[in-house]
Parts: sequence; structure tokens; C-alpha cells
Amino acid sequence: MASRSQRPQAERLVIGITGRIGSGKTTVGRYLESRYGFQYVRYSEVLADWLAKDRDGKAQLQKVGWDVMAGGMQAELNRRLAEKIMPDSDVAVDGLRHTLDYETLSACFSTSFTLLYLHTDAKERFERLKRLEKYTDLNSFEAADSHPVEQHIESLRTNATTLIQNDGPLRKLYAIVDGFILSLRKEGQP
Repeated sequence: MASRSQRPQAERLVIGITGRIGSGKTTVGRYLESRYGFQYVRYSEVLADWLAKDRDGKAQLQKVGWDVMAGGMQAELNRRLAEKIMPDSDVAVDGLRHTLDYETLSACFSTSFTLLYLHTDAKERFERLKRLEKYTDLNSFEAADSHPVEQHIESLRTNATTLIQNDGPLRKLYAIVDGFILSLRKEGQP
């Protein structure tokens, strides 16, 4: 088998990861990076590098993200993200929030691209984020979850090749992701 840097372009995987806040996108992206050697790219990091001053503030990134989305700059955000993707590696792209994100990655990476949608009910997402001390109360979580920049995520569900119901322990999620990667490899997809 050829090394990663020598693989034909058609054999690579570019996996877009989407879902509501707290659904496990970052967990899956980091798992793909550590377990399978994927390059891990986050929309929020590209956005922070481009426009935001407060890299740690979710509310600030949401505001800037909405300014980009509402201001017609989503295509530029996608261009900047695509520039960060290494040409010969498998890639996990965390944080697709808009149909243009899907369309851009699909056009750039053709048959190499697949979209993974993570679903977790709101109560479980809040409890996870509360344990991580990202939201201390339900009102702040609900405000973030209902922010306008988050409202296009559900529309991406129809474009997803795989939907993962993420409502169990991490070992269950990792086993599902392992099966997902194995099925992509067996299908002769990238």
C-alpha cells in the first residue's frame, strides 16, 4: 500500500462533521486525528484567525460567525478553510454550519468528501457542556444553541451520508466512528 503522501487523490477521505453545539463534533474530529492521523481543521479556528479577537469566547465567535454569514462572506470563510487543507492527507473538518459549507467542500473534494451528522438531544448536550464548564446554566446554553449562526445546521442533515446518534459513552461513539471509517474504506470510497 502506498504511503499517505503517495496515495492517489481518489483514495483520501475528507470528512465534514456537523451537528448542534455539544453533539460531539470536536470529540469525533480529535479522535479521527489521533486514531487515524487525519488533519483536523475547525471552522471556528479559521474564523478566529481571520476576524475574532477573543479566541476562547463562544459568544464572540458566534457573533463574528453571524456577521460573516449574514454579510455574504461565507464563501470567503470556505476559501480560507480550504486553503488550510493539506493536499495529500485525510481530513476531518469540524463545524459545518451552512449549506454553502457543504457545497464548497463537496465541490472542492468531489468523491473524497462525505458529511457526518451528529445528533444528540438538547438535554444531553447541555449536561455535557455543563460538565465541561462551558455553560453554567440552561439559559446561557439555550441562547447559544438558538443563536442565528446555529440555525442552518439542521438543513445539513439531508446532505449527510451518515447520521450518528451520539447518546452514549465515548467508547460507543468511537466504535461507531471506527465502523464508519471501515465502511468508507470497504466501499471503495476514498
